[in-house]
Amino acid sequence: MTKQQKEQIIKMRRDGFSYSSISTTLNISENTVKSFCRRNNLGSINIETSLQKDGAFCRQCGTPLTQISGVKPKQFCSDKCRMAWWNDHPEAVNRKAIYTFTCPICGCEFESYGNKNRKYCSRACYGRSKVVRHG
Repeated sequence: MTKQQKEQIIKMRRDGFSYSSISTTLNISENTVKSFCRRNNLGSINIETSLQKDGAFCRQCGTPLTQISGVKPKQFCSDKCRMAWWNDHPEAVNRKAIYTFTCPICGCEFESYGNKNRKYCSRACYGRSKVVRHG
């Protein structure tokens, strides 16, 4: 790869061109372009394709969010805010896969979220089911 091609890759990447369009324009392998960009920190962070959309604010703290086009829109600025919001709003959880069972060991009824094959209400009942009875 020539020095001129390297300079063109840097310029095109900063202008928001994709790896494939750069490789087609410069007649270089797409993997070569990707490798060069990765080594020179020209990944997607430096691309100016991110857009600030109206109303795109963190649901927990209200910080403006930078949305990237073509990606699922962000709702939170960080994992900390996401966890805090969901802990403060348990009623917002839409749990559709709740199953009701009766434990074969103790006979109590229990609910299981997301696991329709569960048999026992607790680890203790599971342990009791494995105990070998000598008679």
